[in-house]
Amino acid sequence: MRDYILLILNVLLTVIGQILMKQGMIKVGRIDGSLIDVAPKLIQAFTNPFVIGGISIYGFTTMLWLVILSRVKLSIAYPMLSLGYIFSIFFAWLLFKESMPKTRILGAIIICLGVYLVTSGE
Repeated sequence: MRDYILLILNVLLTVIGQILMKQGMIKVGRIDGSLIDVAPKLIQAFTNPFVIGGISIYGFTTMLWLVILSRVKLSIAYPMLSLGYIFSIFFAWLLFKESMPKTRILGAIIICLGVYLVTSGE
């Protein structure tokens, strides 16, 4: 049971990292144009505290992932990462007021069903 808690924690932290990076990129703005135009925006992104926080969380979740892989079968652990889709859809709707069409909700339900089927055989 502890291993599944670690898996869920890893997924949640990964989503939090994505949320932080998205918030940072909202502050930086859209990146368009040629390589010459992109470079200053990327420098601005990599110096944004939200982006730095998101990348830092990614570093931590990578270390946590190694612990998980030492304990859980890859065929179980990796599909569990798809729960991040569910959490990211919910938090995108909640925090960034992104739309939530019925097809996206149905897709999230199908993902949950798939994760259940993958993990239920153990």
